[in-house]
Amino acid sequence: MSHSGGSPLKRVSHRETDGFDSPHGETSWLPLLAWLAAAVPFLSFTWFNVCKRLRCLRSLPENLQKNWLREFYQVVHTHKPHFMALHCQEFGGKNYEASMSHVDKFVKELLSSDAMKDYNRARVYLDENYKSQEHFTALGSFYFLHESLKNIYQFDFKAKKYKKVTGKEIYSDTLESTPMLEKEKFPQDYFPECKWSRKGFIRTRWCITDCAFDLVNIHLFHDASNLIAWETSPSVYSGIRHKALGYVLDRIIDQRFEKVSYFVFGDFNFRLDAKAVVETLCAKATMQTIRAADTNEVVKLIFRESDNDRKVMLQLEKKLFDYFNQDVFRDNNGTALLEFDRELSVFKDRLYELDISFPPSYPYSEDSSQGKQYMNTRCPAWCDRILMSHSAKELILKVSMGLQPLCFPCIAFIFNTVRKF
Repeated sequence: MSHSGGSPLKRVSHRETDGFDSPHGETSWLPLLAWLAAAVPFLSFTWFNVCKRLRCLRSLPENLQKNWLREFYQVVHTHKPHFMALHCQEFGGKNYEASMSHVDKFVKELLSSDAMKDYNRARVYLDENYKSQEHFTALGSFYFLHESLKNIYQFDFKAKKYKKVTGKEIYSDTLESTPMLEKEKFPQDYFPECKWSRKGFIRTRWCITDCAFDLVNIHLFHDASNLIAWETSPSVYSGIRHKALGYVLDRIIDQRFEKVSYFVFGDFNFRLDAKAVVETLCAKATMQTIRAADTNEVVKLIFRESDNDRKVMLQLEKKLFDYFNQDVFRDNNGTALLEFDRELSVFKDRLYELDISFPPSYPYSEDSSQGKQYMNTRCPAWCDRILMSHSAKELILKVSMGLQPLCFPCIAFIFNTVRKF
């Protein structure tokens, strides 16, 4: 892959540079560690950068990708960040092999565009080894550094030293051998229903003016069946995500490395409590159960109003959630349904989240002409989140209140910006 202008762009498996144990860099004001937009519908909530799956690289690359990049560049122009982190899940879509050419084109465009000319250093980590069922996660992590940011360092997990970041590099062949990150795919027994799950996480560590922090790109397990999710409260899938997220948090604070503040952002697949939501939305409805003739297995649930000509309110199947009035998920950003967003409560002693002030981020229509419409596949939910350790939260608060030296003012900016949406 070539690059026109600025620093040279290289594809590498790993890069050896001189490192050090304790970075001591610049002490000047760093204006931003900024967030950018994800997919177009999610501009209002994205903090660092959370990218809702870039299936557009597979389905309508010339249309959706163009729109996505236009919005991305607009946010860059508006906020002029000095450090940007973009986390992608299901990068390239489910048919990864057929999408590789679109992925390469997307990366090249992003790194060489005129809108990004002031970012003379970049690190791109793409898990492209789709032939390895044991390791493939389809995660992509992008990090962009503005030319005015003089000293920034990245941690080498193998050498246990920080190394100064220079130039633009893409790591894509075998991330398992790349010392500048940790990548893990969750064990198959975490989600036995899925024959080949790509769920996992990528962790990088950075240091700016003596402030070290981890950025974790994560993709947790989905709900395989609406019918199974509806059976219990909380659902069995919620328990699976709980186990996987707990595993990630334990890994990033274990004894192998120094503990630092951390930010975890990506697709957590957090869902509303399906049983509670259905019982609330259809409180006055009657339920009809349809079973398969050969197995007697429940294949569909139909909820009808008791009067009003028994109008159908909700149809529920394994991959169908067809509610008659989608406005309930959009009105006032779906605030009325936040009481059913309960999965994060289990981790309240370990993770902090800014107030949610955006509509459910999933499952938006993939039709570019229906950007505000949800697909009738799943109950809309806040799957895409930005979470942080409590130490990271305290750092943000101290900086924003002027109680902390300006070693990390970038975080305070983000905190104040997100609250305004």
